Amino acid sequence: MKTGIDLISFYTSRYFLPLQTLADKRGVDVGKFHVGLGQERMAVPPPDEDVVTMAASAAKPLLDKVDKSSVSLLLFATESGVDQSKAAGLFVHKLLGLPSRCRVVELKEACYSGTAAFRFAAALMEGRPEENALVICSDIARYDLGSPGEPTQGCGAVAAIVNAAPRLLTFDDASGLHAEDVMDFWRPNYRDEALVDGKYSAKMYLNIVALTWTHYVEQTGLDVDDFERICYHLPFTNMARKAQAQLFRAAGIKRPSDAQIDEKVAQTLGYNRLTGNCYTASLYEGFACLLDTCEADLSGKRIGFFSYGSGCMGEFFSGVVQDGYRAHLFADNHKALLDNRLELSYQAYEDIFNLKVPEDGWEYVFAQYRTGPFRFGGVSDHKRHYEEVE
Repeated sequence: MKTGIDLISFYTSRYFLPLQTLADKRGVDVGKFHVGLGQERMAVPPPDEDVVTMAASAAKPLLDKVDKSSVSLLLFATESGVDQSKAAGLFVHKLLGLPSRCRVVELKEACYSGTAAFRFAAALMEGRPEENALVICSDIARYDLGSPGEPTQGCGAVAAIVNAAPRLLTFDDASGLHAEDVMDFWRPNYRDEALVDGKYSAKMYLNIVALTWTHYVEQTGLDVDDFERICYHLPFTNMARKAQAQLFRAAGIKRPSDAQIDEKVAQTLGYNRLTGNCYTASLYEGFACLLDTCEADLSGKRIGFFSYGSGCMGEFFSGVVQDGYRAHLFADNHKALLDNRLELSYQAYEDIFNLKVPEDGWEYVFAQYRTGPFRFGGVSDHKRHYEEVE
């Protein structure tokens, strides 16, 4: 019995900044963002929204469909952790009312750790048909104001149920892997904003596409034509097109056409174009977008996945979409969420960006903004407090 993804749900902030607004403020042609990056909007989290509240909000719809008492594992992948010791998943565990007989762990390796969480969960659920794993990827992409990375900022969370009777996707066994110590992207403990060597990071990303694909093919003998679609980690949407061109070249197709590239990736990009980078969640945001919006029936089709975490760790793996998958999607929820967000002015965006959580440990209560069913209420005695929105 193969394990895989049974349900998947996506959540992002209820606020966004149009990149047209950012382009006007920075004095650049908006085509640099809309065409060059492929981005239209960036999701902006308000002060009472963080990776914990986004994670719980993404997961809540799943638990309306699954018996909570069956959840024996919660893996929380993030590079935007809220505590150097305590797993963010334990805050989520309480907010969602999950059982005490449950493993809870936080995973970190830049944007790759979400894939590690899915693969670990699948292995642990094998042969346990009565149990469910809850995998959550939740992140806030944040760079310095005016930096090259600023227009790729965003936030979001993906939550999924992984089990031995999946209704959406079964994972194949093979994985193409590559690990290498590089400094293309990092965030020291003393900084809130990430640092990135953009050109070097893009070069490493594309190199790892080819290396992991080669390793995968060595194990499986499959070719690019064996994949109906391929989902990529999305620091920005056009990176997927560059990555697919690289994969075609690695597969021996030296001059792939735009139509060939778009056939494989275009339907994975719609959500990311409206949210910006979600780090660990971005690959699976793309998968959710594919399932929700692809008009063609994907039942029985093999989907490829390329996961890249700067620093760096890469993996190419695959899975097969299950018959009847459309009956188990949250497509209407996702569309409503993206259609009903509040547009920010540039000044409101900058005010939110500059508002820091105090570090002195005294008592602070945060004003209530528009969030999902959970919010970050404040800090007292160095402890974070979360609450359900009535």
